[in-house]
Amino acid sequence: MSALLLALAAGAVVGLALGALGGGGSVLAVPALIYLLGFTPAAATTASLIIVTATSATALYTHATCGNVRWKTGILFAAAGIGPAIAAGLLAARLPEAALTAAFAAIAALAAAAMLKSPATDPPSHPVRPARAAGAGVGLGTVTGFLGVGGGFLAVPALVSVLGLRMRAAVGTSLLVITVNSLAALTARVGTPTSLHWAVIAPFTGAAILGAWDGKRLAAKVSGPTLQRTFAVVLLAVAALMLADALH
Repeated sequence: MSALLLALAAGAVVGLALGALGGGGSVLAVPALIYLLGFTPAAATTASLIIVTATSATALYTHATCGNVRWKTGILFAAAGIGPAIAAGLLAARLPEAALTAAFAAIAALAAAAMLKSPATDPPSHPVRPARAAGAGVGLGTVTGFLGVGGGFLAVPALVSVLGLRMRAAVGTSLLVITVNSLAALTARVGTPTSLHWAVIAPFTGAAILGAWDGKRLAAKVSGPTLQRTFAVVLLAVAALMLADALH
């Protein structure tokens, strides 16, 4: 299969994940870029930030039109992560590729565990505490900058369990956080000597953007817990593959 077709297929899956779950797209984008399209880990994490920034912004618009975004909470959460995202992005450029791959595998496994433990029903709503929102935002920004992931797979469980948002609001709000954090981390990598293959990144991004619209419709037809469990199993497989590669 040609690189173009692989990029289109992988992009569609990434977009579906972001649109339906409010996260998880970058956890698939990075291994797809490495193992299917031949990117180095450093180039894959940078390319993933480009893809996820554009796709999450599109998905954010679709959720905002349905009233699923809690803007004040999302802005506070995202703002706290901008500085850590930039700092971690600068650090990531100096690490060995095997270390980045192993760290990504660990985060993917953590994401799968978080999705499996996420409650099947919405928790009781309660006021958002600014300190909690800021603390969660710092942690998420660090992960975003370091590994080139949007962090939605961690943001959604945090918005539900730590900040008490309803599931639909958590999915929509996470897309705001992903967009801001990914853009901040991408800014930190501007000027680094990483080679980017735009002939692959452009169709990948286009397919992901279209997939995000379909993901939003999919989320309305399939229950949230079913989507989360299916995606968690995929993440565990990705984590095992990347950890084996890092230890090889």
